[in-house]
Amino acid sequence: MDFFNYKDNELYAEDIKVTDLVERYGSPLYVYSKATLVRHLKAFEEALAAKDHLICYAVKANSSLAILNTIAKFGCGFDVVSKGELMRVIKAGGDPGKVIYSGVGKREDEIEFALQSKIKCLNIESESELYKVEQVAKRLSLVAPVALRVNPNVDAKTHPSISTGLKKNKFGIAFEDALRLYTYIANSEHLQATGIDCHIGSQMTSGAPIIEATDKLISLYHQLEEIGIKVDHIDIGGGLGVTYNDETPPSPYEYLAAVIVRLKDIDVSIYCEPGRAMVANAGILLTNVLYLKSNSERNFCIVDAAMGDLIRPALYNSWMNIIPAVKRDPSDALEGSNANGTKLYDVVGPICESDDYLGKDRHLNVREGDVLAVRGAGAYGSSMSSNYNSRPLCAEILVDGDKAYVIRERQKEEDMWLNERIIDA
Repeated sequence: MDFFNYKDNELYAEDIKVTDLVERYGSPLYVYSKATLVRHLKAFEEALAAKDHLICYAVKANSSLAILNTIAKFGCGFDVVSKGELMRVIKAGGDPGKVIYSGVGKREDEIEFALQSKIKCLNIESESELYKVEQVAKRLSLVAPVALRVNPNVDAKTHPSISTGLKKNKFGIAFEDALRLYTYIANSEHLQATGIDCHIGSQMTSGAPIIEATDKLISLYHQLEEIGIKVDHIDIGGGLGVTYNDETPPSPYEYLAAVIVRLKDIDVSIYCEPGRAMVANAGILLTNVLYLKSNSERNFCIVDAAMGDLIRPALYNSWMNIIPAVKRDPSDALEGSNANGTKLYDVVGPICESDDYLGKDRHLNVREGDVLAVRGAGAYGSSMSSNYNSRPLCAEILVDGDKAYVIRERQKEEDMWLNERIIDA
C-alpha cells in the first residue's frame, strides 16, 4: 500500500495533486510520500516485534538526508557501504551506534572513520579486509566489532546483476572459511566477533532463499558455540522485493515469520537491512511529455526525464509502471488509438543513447504537455542519478499530508562544473 492514488481521475501524492507539484517545482521531479515511508518502516518493526532486533535501512537505496532523518526519528539503524553514506547518516541525525558497515572494498580511511565513529559493526567481506581492520584498530588502540559476511551459495532467484549470495559473486567470505576466521578473531586483541552476516540479493519475490540462507547461518552459529565463540546477532541482510508490475512478493510479516521461528530459541538479535522494500513505492518520478513522434515501426513518447535521472530500466531492463497524472476518457483519444483510447508507446528521454528509455510498449492516452508518473522510483532512482549529457540533477520533494517540502533543490547547470578547472598551458 502507498499514498499515491487517483481522486476524480487526478493523481495525488497524499493530499496534493502531482500536477500542482510539477507546476510549482518543475520537471523532472522526484516526489516522496512520508506516510508511505513511515508505514513501510512500521511494517518491518511489527514483523520483528516478537524478537530482539535492529532494522538497518540500506542507505544505498535512497540516501536523501530528509529520508534518512525521517527514518532516524523512529530509532532505526542504518546499513552503509561507504564513508560518505556514514557521514550522511550522522548529518541526518542517525545514531552511529546503530550503523553496520558493509561493502567489499573499504579503504583504510573509511575503516578508521567508522571505528572512530563507534559504529555498531563492520561486516567483513574478505580475509584481507579482516587483517586490514585489525591493523587499523591496533593503530587506534581500539577493539573493532566485526561480523563475517558469509557467502552461503544460495540462489536468490533474482536478476543476475543484483544477486550477491552465490560463489561466483564478489560478495562475502566462503562458508567453509568462516570457522577458521572466527577463530582468528577470537584470538585477536583488536577484533571482537559480534555477529554473523549474509545478504544474498535484491528484489527477491519469494521467502524460500532467505530461509535456506538463515538455516546455514544457524548451522554456523552452532559450530561457533561448540568452540566457545558467542555472537550477539544474526544479520539476514535485506533484499525483500516490491511490486513493480505483476510481482507478488511476501509482506514483511510473511517474509520474516519463518526466520523468527528458526531463531526464536537462539539467544541472538535479528538484524535486517531493508532498502528497496522501504522506499521504492514511497517515491515517484514525475516527467513532462515533450513530444509525440511516430515512424513506420514505433510510437515514441519523448519526456524530459532520462536515464541520468532513473537508470534502472536502461541498466537492468527493469519494468517500472508509468501512469498519467490525469486520466483521460477513452473518447478523448488520438487517431489510431485502440478501444481503450490508448496507443502503444516507447517512453524515451532526451539523452543521446538508444537505451535512454523509461519504459517500452506502454499503452498510454497522452498528449504533448501532459505529466507522467513513474511509480516505484523511490529506490535506486535519485541515488543512482548522474549528470550524463551535462544535465542537472532533479529537484526532490517530500510530501506530508497537504504540505510539500523541498528536500533537494534542482541543480543549476553552472553547479555541475564548480569543481572543475581549466588549465593555462
